[in-house]
Amino acid sequence: MKWCDRNENILEWGSEEFFIPYISPLDNRPHRYFPDFYMKIKESDGKIKRYVIEVKPLKHCVPPTKGRKQKRTFIREVAEYAKNQAKWKAAKSFCDETINL
Repeated sequence: MKWCDRNENILEWGSEEFFIPYISPLDNRPHRYFPDFYMKIKESDGKIKRYVIEVKPLKHCVPPTKGRKQKRTFIREVAEYAKNQAKWKAAKSFCDETINL
């Protein structure tokens, strides 16, 4: 965050500034996803780009494997992965729809 404040190419940034609605596959109900960061950046070619950034551990980004885990742990990891996939699908749609802002 200090880097963002000090970098002259970061024109705007914020943390959990807005939400993206999504339907959770766990309960099939609407929820709100607050991405970790939003940045508006002046790229090296002079173009202005906007980014929505989420920070997660790798284990939340790849499909879980059963291995030697207890059943409850595996089920929790599958649920977390499914929820993240739904959030990121909604975020992709949001970004695709707002690309010209």
